[in-house]
Amino acid sequence: MIARRLSRPLSLVLLTGTALLGACSHAGDMAVPQPVTPQAAWTQPVDAAAAWPAADWWQGFNSPELLTLLGEARTANTDLAAAALRLRQAQLRQIQADASLLPSVGGSAGISRQESDRWGNGSGNDGTGSSSSGRTSASLGLSASYELDFWGRNRAGATSAAAATAISALDRETVALTVTADVANTYFQVLSLRDRRRSAEENLELAERVMSVVDSRYRNGAATALEVAQQRNALVSQQATIPALRQQELDATLNLAVLLGRQPQDIAVATDGLGGLGLPRTGTGVPADLLERRPDLKAASLQLVAAGADIVAARAALYPTTSISLSGNLSGGGLSSLVNAPLATANLGLSLAQSLFDGGSRRAGVEIAETRKLELVESYRASILTAFSDVETALGAARNAETQRRLQEESVRLAREVFRLAETRYREGAVDLLTLLDAQRSLLSAQDQLTQTRLAELQAAIALFRSLGGGWA
Repeated sequence: MIARRLSRPLSLVLLTGTALLGACSHAGDMAVPQPVTPQAAWTQPVDAAAAWPAADWWQGFNSPELLTLLGEARTANTDLAAAALRLRQAQLRQIQADASLLPSVGGSAGISRQESDRWGNGSGNDGTGSSSSGRTSASLGLSASYELDFWGRNRAGATSAAAATAISALDRETVALTVTADVANTYFQVLSLRDRRRSAEENLELAERVMSVVDSRYRNGAATALEVAQQRNALVSQQATIPALRQQELDATLNLAVLLGRQPQDIAVATDGLGGLGLPRTGTGVPADLLERRPDLKAASLQLVAAGADIVAARAALYPTTSISLSGNLSGGGLSSLVNAPLATANLGLSLAQSLFDGGSRRAGVEIAETRKLELVESYRASILTAFSDVETALGAARNAETQRRLQEESVRLAREVFRLAETRYREGAVDLLTLLDAQRSLLSAQDQLTQTRLAELQAAIALFRSLGGGWA
């Protein structure tokens, strides 16, 4: 026997709700606005012959050790591992959201045995005046339910979840780009500190050489005790700079170990300094393409898509929810009866639910979703402006760092010549010690500044690579 239960009033309500579909838009505004019109070209001079950076851009530094460290960071960095797990969570949430578009199906099975005793006139088989009887029953059931997504709420939820998954994947790319740049910057910082420490040690040798000259002149009566004290003070000051540089080198090395996911004792940088490193050639493309190259900008645009879907879901909450359910059941007085002569029943149900009063909560939810999207539009606009500014700043920094490095190389050459002449003239007694000390300080400062300028040039190249969105097509 199959029983069908569908009330007439409920059918009329469903027909009325269906008729309202023509008066209610559930598509939502899923278009991504363009809050900023990209400029036609960069204002800073660019290398027009070079294209966007490629994935193998790092080869231009001519550092096999750096390439090894970058490859290790991509597999062992803890931030990247956490980003990958966040992406997996977003994928699972998308599966949950997609499941709302499908019917849910359930099943049940049961068997029971009921025993009863009847007390009578003593004619029972056990001689106690009672009789026993039992009844066995078995059942199998199957049920299914499905929400009729008239207003697009479930579809909007699935769209929002899909956008969230794509955003999480782009966030992982952003983290990967950040980690890559941080590893390279920290590696170059270690090398530059080694160069600075080496320069300080070389200048310490110069100071010791001058000290021996001053002592010799003092013993011969050609120098005063004041000159001896001045040079000894310069010597000690030079010695004091070396421990500080060693500590900075240690700090940078340990920071590199953290980026690589290593223990402090497991990190060792083999390269001695910045000498021999190259400088990659970096193209810049056109500003309009930057919106599709930078993962953070692409993620910001997808946030607008998710916000549009959230608006659809919030609007859909204003309208009734409709679901249909179907269930079937087979029952019998035992397993054999369940197979041979079951009693079959079926139920078909349709439900319509609508909140009659919520104090304006749902309408406030719609306004919150709409305001949230407007906020994201402004955030997206700010992100685009910041991205353009990042590229312009990096272009200027790269050009100015190259010019400064060339001038600083000439400054070191001249400072070294001045020191050589001052030392020679001092040995001859033609100049005083203050002149020689001033030449020595100028040489030390010029060498140290050159190393820092070389580091700034390398880091400017990395900043430009990062601001252009890395090496992804």
